[in-house]
Amino acid sequence: MPTAYILLCCDLGSENEVLEEIKQIPEVEEVNRVFGVYDMIVKISSDNMDKLKEIIALKIRKMDKVRSVLTIIRTES
Repeated sequence: MPTAYILLCCDLGSENEVLEEIKQIPEVEEVNRVFGVYDMIVKISSDNMDKLKEIIALKIRKMDKVRSVLTIIRTES
């Protein structure tokens, strides 16, 4: 199952709002707020790679208060 880890930065003060919005995406397995360069780490999985990319591009990157996204796609081992 294709899986990706997404590191994202939000507008200052909007972390809780973004966190709740991301939790509504069915493919999100885990979301954690973190301290450091990024505000959150999100783990998502999907049935296929095309759907995974679509979720990242159309649902997460397009959120109003998300400023930057770094996506790490896990390889099958």
